[in-house]
Amino acid sequence: MKGEASVNDVTRLLNAIDGGDLCAADELLPIVYKELRGLAAWRMAQEKPGQTLQPTALVHEAYLRLMQNEDRHWDGRNHFFAAAAEAMRRILVESARRKASQKRGGDFSRVDWTEMQLAVETESDQLLALNDALTRLEERDKTAAELVNLRFFAGFSSKEAADALGLPERTATRLWAYARAWLLKELRSLE
Repeated sequence: MKGEASVNDVTRLLNAIDGGDLCAADELLPIVYKELRGLAAWRMAQEKPGQTLQPTALVHEAYLRLMQNEDRHWDGRNHFFAAAAEAMRRILVESARRKASQKRGGDFSRVDWTEMQLAVETESDQLLALNDALTRLEERDKTAAELVNLRFFAGFSSKEAADALGLPERTATRLWAYARAWLLKELRSLE
């Protein structure tokens, strides 16, 4: 990610959080918030207009999930942002599943007329299909799936993703081409 938050500050606070320092989590958020908000805004821009989830809410929900995870351990700044991207992906997928469920008559609730939307085919279905295909790719090639998460959901450049995964950039570029082709084949098979 573009160097907004100091690598040393973030790494120091992540290590403190791993060590059980609860105050470090409060210190970390202001340092990484701008980048997380940018990541969420970028990801939300990929969504269909009319999305009820806002970037700020996505950042806060993802951050809460990261901090509440008992098994949290981040190997530095890039790993933390990759985990944040994965948390955002899961939140968006859950939101898409809820919408799909509601579209099919599940989870009835009172809706304010100003918030009501027509039930039409949305990109939520595409996000769910991509998530399922990505899960299958992860079973086949975990590194390729991690690369897709970093590139597609976190907005990492090829170099940033390669660095985060500890791969040479040329290898990451080839793996990215493979993963995209594999996912496209999987998604087309569902049509």
